[in-house]
Amino acid sequence: MTTTTDPSTGHHRVAVIGNGPVGQTTALLLARWGVPVVLLDGRAARDLVGSKAICQQRDVLDVWEAVGAGRRIADEGVTWTTARTFHRDHELFAYSMADPGRSAFPPFVNISQARTEEILDERIAAEPLVDVRWGHRVTGIDQDEHGVTLSVAGRPAVRADYVVACAGARGEEIRRMLGVGFGGHSFDDRFLICDIRADLPGWARERRFYFDPEWNPGRQVLIHPCPGSTFRIDWQVPGDYDLAAEEAGGALDARIRAIIGDQPYEIVWKSVYRFHSRVADRMRVGRVLLAGDCAHLVSPFGARGLNSGVGDAENAAWKLAFVLHGWAGAELLESYHDERHAAALENLAVTTATMDFLVPQTEEQHRRRREVLHAAATDPAVRAQVDSGRLAEPFWYVDSPLTTPDESRPFGGRPPRGEVPPAGPGILVPDVPVSVTGSSCGRFRELARDGVLLLATDGADAEPPPEIAAPVRVLRLGEIDVTGVLAEALGARPGEVWVIRPDAHVAAVVTDAAAVAAAVHRALGQPAVDRVLPGAGT
Repeated sequence: MTTTTDPSTGHHRVAVIGNGPVGQTTALLLARWGVPVVLLDGRAARDLVGSKAICQQRDVLDVWEAVGAGRRIADEGVTWTTARTFHRDHELFAYSMADPGRSAFPPFVNISQARTEEILDERIAAEPLVDVRWGHRVTGIDQDEHGVTLSVAGRPAVRADYVVACAGARGEEIRRMLGVGFGGHSFDDRFLICDIRADLPGWARERRFYFDPEWNPGRQVLIHPCPGSTFRIDWQVPGDYDLAAEEAGGALDARIRAIIGDQPYEIVWKSVYRFHSRVADRMRVGRVLLAGDCAHLVSPFGARGLNSGVGDAENAAWKLAFVLHGWAGAELLESYHDERHAAALENLAVTTATMDFLVPQTEEQHRRRREVLHAAATDPAVRAQVDSGRLAEPFWYVDSPLTTPDESRPFGGRPPRGEVPPAGPGILVPDVPVSVTGSSCGRFRELARDGVLLLATDGADAEPPPEIAAPVRVLRLGEIDVTGVLAEALGARPGEVWVIRPDAHVAAVVTDAAAVAAAVHRALGQPAVDRVLPGAGT
């Protein structure tokens, strides 16, 4: 199967609409699998303004490292491990994010979306399989049984086998062309963002969240450290807030000084935005997949926007690559909707609960908020009810059609904030150092992202199913895990075969060698192949 664009027809394997971080990630991941991509954006060029999405989560950094950018983004960003929550001037609690293994990355780094885009642009510039085209505004999408034709304003149409729409928060025209609904609602309150440069050394390594501070009574303030002695401050403000009037009258300066005190500062960027809770009713429409803000918008508390979009990108990329290489059938793509729509609904549920606490809509919600905040000051048992935003985490594909359940490893539901569930079917594998003879891979997730991985513990046998065309690798746990750290992080038991997907999520844990093939087929969206067992006749 060819993986190059046909120059005579201009036909591409995949077209990605939208050259933001989700589109960039999708293109780079597809190129990593050897799939050429044309990356279209209606803007004339990159507009590098403001901090926008700043919190990059550990597992997202790990995805970016797969395309050669994660370490650089992490090193340039500000690392923080502690989230502090205050009610007025009293600290209610602080917690740190758990690491199920020994990750190469911190739980979160703060770095502006603009700088992240620049770093990803540099990787794309070095990638011959990605063709970037600015000034290409898509005005029509037409599908047939062989591909997709994109009409482009003032330019020739673009033809591709598949399309990933990463058109961002303003993707309403793309959704309209596809007939996709975008149910949900928008909040009346707004948020004022100011990126300021100032000397605040005590706040340089932690996120701070304030309920009802005296300098923003009845509402919230969120403070994040960023590179270059820059801090991002988010104030919840009324729906009729007027930034220009406040700035002209000196109230904006007073607002900032109420937090940082009487010291020099510089405003690097400022903006006011309204936040939303909306999810597309379909994330796959034929040969088009929707990803990122084009498919879901959630409130900013918890940093679940961009981080979830990168999850979309990885899920879409490996599945499209497997289909285009002939390693899986097109039916695998329906699992993209199954998995990432479920992830979007989970994000919506989490952030809606947060918004109900932050912006109560009923008298009962107001009463509960007041009672919880006052009680949490003295009663540790109540503090778990204080919802300042559950920070971004990977989605767990435990109910996916690609996942084979394991009764001995039942999913216990959403764990306490800052924690992760034990390893098992549907869960992203922990990352720990490993050693593989003849390989430069030093981390477990690096190995997992090479294809389908069969990891056999002591006493277990695993063979790649001969009818599977996809890359399948078999490794023995004892040979790569010389320190026992991986076995401990997985909770691995003798006689098991762990079937791990190309996105490093566990597809199955089986104890019967005969069940390995069925689990691999299921992980690739394929029905099990009936095989005649030796001695069973013909």
